[in-house]
Amino acid sequence: MKADELIKLYESGKRHFQGSELNGANLSDAVLSEVNLSDANLSEAILIGVNLSGADLNLADLSGADLSLADLGQASLIGAFLSKATLNEADLRKANLNAADLNKADLSKANLKAADLSKADLRKADLSEAEVTDEQFAQAWLLTGATMPDGARYD
Repeated sequence: MKADELIKLYESGKRHFQGSELNGANLSDAVLSEVNLSDANLSEAILIGVNLSGADLNLADLSGADLSLADLGQASLIGAFLSKATLNEADLRKANLNAADLNKADLSKANLKAADLSKADLRKADLSEAEVTDEQFAQAWLLTGATMPDGARYD
């Protein structure tokens, strides 16, 4: 599926695109809130500023994707693959990242307040200046043996 096709279908009311092949697609600044992209391939996709609030991205492959400035508030990313993804300044408030692979992801300046990071793999992730809580630290970091980078903010 091509990016423009997905946007047209979304605008016509369709919300279910699970398993779609969108690797390398450019969906920057698209509004796709509440969309179902579970198990979709969005690896290396350009998703700068995209609105995926409330989206179902469970088990989606977002490895290497650029999600800078993206709105992923309340999105479900259970078991999602975000290895080497760029989530710089992304809004991940109340997102469910349970068991997500964030190995080597750039989460600098990301807002992770109230996000579920249970069992998330954050090894070598950049969380500089990210907004996280002590409880989230206990949920994810201790499980992976990683250390908190300088500049991370706590509530």
